[in-house]
Amino acid sequence: MELTRRQTVVGGAAIAMLGLPRGAFAVNYPMVGTPDEFTQGAEVGVGNITLMTPEIAENGNNVPIQVAAPGAVEIRIFATENPEPAVASFAFGALAGSQAASTRVRLAKSQDVVAIAKLADGSFIGTSNNVKVTIGGCGG
Repeated sequence: MELTRRQTVVGGAAIAMLGLPRGAFAVNYPMVGTPDEFTQGAEVGVGNITLMTPEIAENGNNVPIQVAAPGAVEIRIFATENPEPAVASFAFGALAGSQAASTRVRLAKSQDVVAIAKLADGSFIGTSNNVKVTIGGCGG
């Protein structure tokens, strides 16, 4: 049997992934509907968390967001006026190079975008930005 180049590359990639430490992979946490459900009633303080959003989004279907919170084990993004407020969740293991992420979300209308980070000690910090949407993304 002769191996093709494609089979060799796929096989090599699979073998390389087996050698990676377990903490190098992202953990898939279930999304939680509201900030209060995520924090389970704990107070959200102010701290070293950065949320970058556009001031005006011309299209609510595709709004870029960047968030960073050094020392966070998990960051969740909420769009307060969306039918489903939870829009993104990021978990960081011990081998994460940085606690930062970027994504694109859908916003139904102009609203506050809230980022809440859970720190290693179990405390929460958060921040929010207001995004003005000119064309709604959730049927608006």
